[in-house]
Order: sequence, then structure tokens, then C-alpha cells
Amino acid sequence: MPDRRAIAALLAVSLAVPVTCAAAPPAQDPLLSLPVERVVPDQIRQMQQRLADWPQLQRYRSENAALPAAVAGQPRVVFFGDSITEGWGPTGSDTFFAGKGYVNRGISGQTTAQMLVRFRQDVIALKPAVVVILAGTNDIAGNTGVATQGMIEDNLHSMVEVAKANGIAVVLASVLPVSAYPWRPGIAPAGKVRALNTALRSYASEQHLVWLDYYSAMANAQGGLDASLATDGVHPTAAGYARMAPLAEAAIAQALAQHKDGT
Repeated sequence: MPDRRAIAALLAVSLAVPVTCAAAPPAQDPLLSLPVERVVPDQIRQMQQRLADWPQLQRYRSENAALPAAVAGQPRVVFFGDSITEGWGPTGSDTFFAGKGYVNRGISGQTTAQMLVRFRQDVIALKPAVVVILAGTNDIAGNTGVATQGMIEDNLHSMVEVAKANGIAVVLASVLPVSAYPWRPGIAPAGKVRALNTALRSYASEQHLVWLDYYSAMANAQGGLDASLATDGVHPTAAGYARMAPLAEAAIAQALAQHKDGT
């Protein structure tokens, strides 16, 4: 029988593991709701696997290795983010990514700290002309622990600096509006999202990045998302992505023009 103290320690550590920010997220991780005596070896192995690959580098490792070279005349663009990016759909599907040089590298639930760790593998190594970075909402939700605005900005600044050092043009996207997180009751994120977006917009201007303003086009009076755009208040519906798509396309076109000019 597994040692109860070891199980309890694993459960305590797993509190720092990111909560999956899925289309219909549970109120809490079911592993954390079980009494210690009901945790079985398979569940312990699941927690150990999650802790062993905190940034989830395995998620796209094989897909990265199999990714063909960019097609001539179709510059590669990597969309890098969390579940909101992942929700666009897989590369080569009949979604927004179909028939384009776009590569989806979003992972549900991730924070900017995790994304920074995998930035070289999932962005730099793919040699894109442009990266579209959308991140920060899961930091505000506290998915991997408390994160101040300064911490979020630092992680995003580091991604931008690494991209620019490798000749990749950056589209920096605003955090989408949100007034409540279903998986983190009690958090009032609307003001934090507005403050972060204000800082990121200023940074984008200073660094001559393309600013992709999803927020202004989607926010309601409460600083959140209407149900038509996101049924759970966080993850875009088809209508939400339809509103985002032309904004993303325009930002990418601007970034590609800058990349071509070397600016």
C-alpha cells in the first residue's frame, strides 16, 4: 500500500500544477478532492508525470520534429499561447489555420512562466517569420501560483527579446476580457486584465511591436465577454473566434511587412 505521507506530499505539491483551462473546466482538480486514503497508484503516477514535465515540452515535441519546411511564398506564423490559442484548432484542419502557413502551439491552462520555458522549442526552433503571443489570463487566475503584473510582464518581455534576437517579428496580443474564472471562484480579474493590457500596449509601442487589440473589440460593460462570444466567460465560441480572426490577419500582415523590411 502506498505510504500515506508520500501521497499527502504529492497532493500538496500538485496544488502548484496548472489547472487545465479547458472549454468546460471543472470546479477543481478531481485528484485534489479525493481523501488521501482513496488516492491510488495510477493517480500518483499521473501527478508525477505532470510534475516531471511542468512546461509540457512533450506536448508538441513529435509534431515539431515532423513539421515540414515552410512553403515558399507562405511565411510561417506561430500562434503561441494557452487554451484560447489552442482553441483556434490544429494546423492543417478545416479551421482558421487551414491552407495557411500558421502553426498552433497553444497549451490549455498554461501561464507565461511555462510558456517562456518552452519558447525556444515551440517557437524559435520552428523558424517562423512571425510569432503571435497571447498569454497572461492564466497567470491572473493563479494557475501556477500567485503572479504579479510585474512577473507576467517580465515573462512576456523575455519572450519578445528572444524572438527579436532570432529575427522573428512579434505580434503581441491583448489579454481577452474576463470578469470571472469558472475554475477560480472569487477572483475579480477585469481590472487586472485592463491594467496588464495598458502596460503591454505601451511596451509594444516602445519596442515597435505589432499590437493586436482583441480586448477593445470584445469587452462588454463589465470588462468580460458576452455569452455569445464565450459561453463560460473565458473561452471564445465560434462567433468569438470569428470576431478575432480578421484582427489577427491584419496584425500578421503588418508584422510580415515589417519582417520583410527588416524593421
